[in-house]
Amino acid sequence: MEYKDYYKILGVSRDASQDEIKRAYRKLARKYHPDVNKSEDAEVRFKEVGEAYEVLKDKEKRAAYDQFGSKWKAGQDFKPPPGWDFREFTGGHRYTSSSTNGFSDFFEALFGRGHRTGESDFSFFQTGGLNRGRDIHAKLAIRLEESFSGSRKTISLNRSSPHGFGYGGETTSLQVSIPKGIIEGQQIRLEGQGELLMEHGPRGDLFLEVVFEKHPFFTVVKRDVSMVLPVTPWEAALGAKLKVPTLGGPVDLNLPAGSQSGRKLRLKGKGLCSRSQSGDQYLIIEIHTPRVENNRQKELYEEMARIMPFNPRITFKV
Repeated sequence: MEYKDYYKILGVSRDASQDEIKRAYRKLARKYHPDVNKSEDAEVRFKEVGEAYEVLKDKEKRAAYDQFGSKWKAGQDFKPPPGWDFREFTGGHRYTSSSTNGFSDFFEALFGRGHRTGESDFSFFQTGGLNRGRDIHAKLAIRLEESFSGSRKTISLNRSSPHGFGYGGETTSLQVSIPKGIIEGQQIRLEGQGELLMEHGPRGDLFLEVVFEKHPFFTVVKRDVSMVLPVTPWEAALGAKLKVPTLGGPVDLNLPAGSQSGRKLRLKGKGLCSRSQSGDQYLIIEIHTPRVENNRQKELYEEMARIMPFNPRITFKV
């Protein structure tokens, strides 16, 4: 089999420190990662770099590799010495892994089939792809106005980030595009913004479930928004032209004469509208009676009672 010069693959000297080896690996892994590098040999180079790092970052494997490396050059035919067993070299210690794919014949001749350190931060190709990170699911609170018009929102996300042989948290800021007309319960997917499983492996996705912040006067059911519209008794009785709020700004409303509390008026297309679906806004009339503050106001109510005899309870059998 062909001898592999792992130092040459990483571009470091044979007396390179562990920090130098790690820096070289990270640089080359980023360069040849198949998600970034679309050249035909990117996957092969990516695996070679990972295999080299798998050996040189581990003291025992590096020592075993160095024991033979001085006598060989890259590309030469190589065979381990008769009776060579890596377990004997390391005092019987075995390395285990759930993966048995991705190693060259040269690697397996020295270290055994499918054995690698449990702390490896290289993600080998398995079943046709890299080990993919975990998806993140979170809730995204937005204002109704942001859904009505569509907008962009900056969020802070804490997710795992590999550091050396372990994982630590990192906080990152992300720009989220909020589609026009999105409704509560729908999800926004941010591809590749989830967790990492292995360093330089592909991230999972981030799924943001939309929830609406409480609004001062609007309520929402799916795409339709509603609000209570307070009016005076004379506006309700005589009719009036009113300015009423909508998510898109104030509009004029012609309140019909004789409106009663509980009457529902519709403003078509003033709800949450997407490209294919539309919602409306509903105004629920609520008549507010002013308090009596002085004698003149009291006299006006008494006069109304005399000249407008009206009993809203006439149907009651009492």
